[in-house]
Amino acid sequence: MPYREQIPVDKGIDNTAKLLIEGYNYITNRRNKFGRDIFETRLLGGQKAICIAGEEAVKVFYDEEKFVRNGAAPKRLRQTLFGENSIQTTDDEKHRHRKELFMSLMTKERLEDMNRLIERELVNAVDRWSNDEEVVLYNEMVLLLTSAACEWAGIPVKQDELGKVANELEAMFDSAGAIGVRHWKGRVSRNMAESWLQQLVQQTRKGIVEGSKDTALYKMAWYQDMNGELLNERIVAVELLNILRPIVAISVYITFVALALYEHPSEKEKLINGDGEYAELFIQEVRRYYPFFPLLTARVREDFLWNGHDFKKGNLVLLDIYGTNRHPDIWEHPNTFFPERFKDREESFYDFIPQGGGDYYRGHRCPGEWMTIEVMKVALDLFVNKMEYQVPKQDLRYSMLRFPSLPQSRFVISQVKKR
Repeated sequence: MPYREQIPVDKGIDNTAKLLIEGYNYITNRRNKFGRDIFETRLLGGQKAICIAGEEAVKVFYDEEKFVRNGAAPKRLRQTLFGENSIQTTDDEKHRHRKELFMSLMTKERLEDMNRLIERELVNAVDRWSNDEEVVLYNEMVLLLTSAACEWAGIPVKQDELGKVANELEAMFDSAGAIGVRHWKGRVSRNMAESWLQQLVQQTRKGIVEGSKDTALYKMAWYQDMNGELLNERIVAVELLNILRPIVAISVYITFVALALYEHPSEKEKLINGDGEYAELFIQEVRRYYPFFPLLTARVREDFLWNGHDFKKGNLVLLDIYGTNRHPDIWEHPNTFFPERFKDREESFYDFIPQGGGDYYRGHRCPGEWMTIEVMKVALDLFVNKMEYQVPKQDLRYSMLRFPSLPQSRFVISQVKKR
């Protein structure tokens, strides 16, 4: 007879308020309290939800025979972050077929194209910043990455429209865990951006807008589904935003790169005297150590037994990203910033999951993770080797309740000069 046991329960009719109050630490706090990497709670209108963390939890969470993504993401996230009928909400062959489209954009050549665009934008930015008394780094990165992302994706944006596009893209990921005004700003921004891109797709299909065949705009506009039919123009717009939005969201990580250099000044000497290998260690530790997005959701496909607990069809399951990246069974001294932990570390799809876990090509792991790492490296090289700047007094605390988190001041620099 299969082994079963009662898992801990976070009692309450609906614990969504607790999740919002405790933020990134909600799942970790209860894991520590119960002494288990699994517990039951009720969220999002009182739905039963099972929270899990750790390497074994990641493995089971990415088992396609056990979980589906369709119907898992809350409507609030689909209205802001993901969009309706996006790749994040598909499963099985439909998901794999569409994932091939996204992965076709992440070739070595296309990643190098993005690096060149980012380098160009950063060099131009330093020239501008040298004339400014102070620069809010996060805000500048949002603009810079929007410009590079649109050009890379083959999407024409006039200079006087860049700020508007940047605000819309930023609002989509900034509203992911928000309520009230921030949430509604994200919804309105998504609706406006989808309408704009839908018109652009129509113009591309009519030959009014022309571009390179290796760009996201061209490939997605002419992408055929499993039945050999072009995608609905609004769905193409949604998927184009699933290219642009994550690139602009790298601005969060880059801001934490700058914060890490400030909080751990000895690292800068290692980066100056080291090689590209240490830069990658540093980048990976930034992605592990600092908060980005807190959790992922899925629903149980069919009943199964795992870790002594019966998972019933339709159950909502939450995977703790932040807690897994700081799990003491995986990471020695997990609350210490220590890039050397990644040196000679055996790569795994399941223990380091800042942008999801599992296989890139078949599963739901973020297809843009390689680009994220490369763009962060380019920014790190700028901060360490190609510019000088001061960090004036400011509030650099970051909230563990805000999704995504950011330093309160958005990281202000001054006295910028080219090196």
